[in-house]
Amino acid sequence: MRRWGILLLLLVAGCSRTPPVETASPVQRPPLILISVDGLRPDYLDRGVTPNINALAASGVRAKAMRPSFPSLTFPNHYTLVTGRRPDHHGIVNNNMEDAAIPGRAFALSNRDAVIDRRWWDEAEPVWVTAEKAGVRTATMFWPGSEAPIQGVRPAQWLVFDGRLPNPARVAQILGWLDQPPGPDGPTAQKRPGFLTLYFDTVDHDGHEFGPDAPETTAAMAEIDLRIGDLLAGLKARGITANILLVSDHGMIGVAPERTVRIDTLLPPGSYRLVSAGAVAGLEPVPGQESALAAAVLKPNDHMQCARKADLPARLHYGSNHRVPAFVCIAQPGWMIANQPPREGSRLGGMHGYDPATPEMAATFVAAGPAFKVGAVLPVFDNVDVYPLLMRLIGVKALASDGDIAGVKAGLK
Repeated sequence: MRRWGILLLLLVAGCSRTPPVETASPVQRPPLILISVDGLRPDYLDRGVTPNINALAASGVRAKAMRPSFPSLTFPNHYTLVTGRRPDHHGIVNNNMEDAAIPGRAFALSNRDAVIDRRWWDEAEPVWVTAEKAGVRTATMFWPGSEAPIQGVRPAQWLVFDGRLPNPARVAQILGWLDQPPGPDGPTAQKRPGFLTLYFDTVDHDGHEFGPDAPETTAAMAEIDLRIGDLLAGLKARGITANILLVSDHGMIGVAPERTVRIDTLLPPGSYRLVSAGAVAGLEPVPGQESALAAAVLKPNDHMQCARKADLPARLHYGSNHRVPAFVCIAQPGWMIANQPPREGSRLGGMHGYDPATPEMAATFVAAGPAFKVGAVLPVFDNVDVYPLLMRLIGVKALASDGDIAGVKAGLK
């Protein structure tokens, strides 16, 4: 444990130096903690292994479900939650992207050089950037985008993502940040943040590897519930009353190798470049091959639907951003789109990214604290509505977005 403590101290980054442009309310507000449990489907909370999260919901608000934005992938939806903009409007249109304005650097979760390049993120402004400009100190315990100086601003305190960092250490870091006393801003100030994020990826990891219904995924959910209990106990011991939002980015559905559409067997060789694959695939035609690719990819298929980006259904709110590939194919739920056989020894039992209307893609929303009613249940709403709620809770004016606080207002006192 001493080694992890040293690692945490080394990882904590410095403060942003952007001068405030708007003064937040002088009234001391409860800190706001935004927790993401990646891949947490709402029905996971009915498995009898989440007493702490269920108690949190009973003491506050729970939505029947929260509808993710398309595509129901990790990076696009995490950025939607903190900007209120759909992926087509904030620019993180997939976990894997290309941009002609950023040549030679394709975006991928595993490409750290791309992840910290602000050019991918600058089409929108997340909560922590607006908050820091307004004088509200922020701290992010792993959140997509928080490692990049978006519009020249980073959270006051943040960590480089490390999937090996144990979940207890993640909670300990949040509590450590909250142990900082209120104080004036400054180059060396240690000021308690008013907005914090906490991210857990183990439920998503095990859901992918073993499938959403596997005992390993249920066990991962039980472990996360213990960590939520640690956080609540730590807040209570410190006498800190916080507003807490626990959300997920998407759900999960079972897949199998035999349910795979092999586009390399359907499309003319050399006619396309595959930008992304999985539940949703993006293809760019090779110059001179546009007609040949269109003729092949737009043929009806029992297990996927393909369209030119401009012809995607309006309900998906997707296809206008310049980063969306020319052709987009959406797999039938439970199916995958691939360009080659699976790697020998690879294991994949679950996937997401499908049409948000797919029930298994539903995300979770739980909120509790002094701002929320007790025992309220909200109808299904879109995840863009989380952003205006976050901004109201930290007392900073929200920017224009696709969200509407009316979707969640019924849960507020």
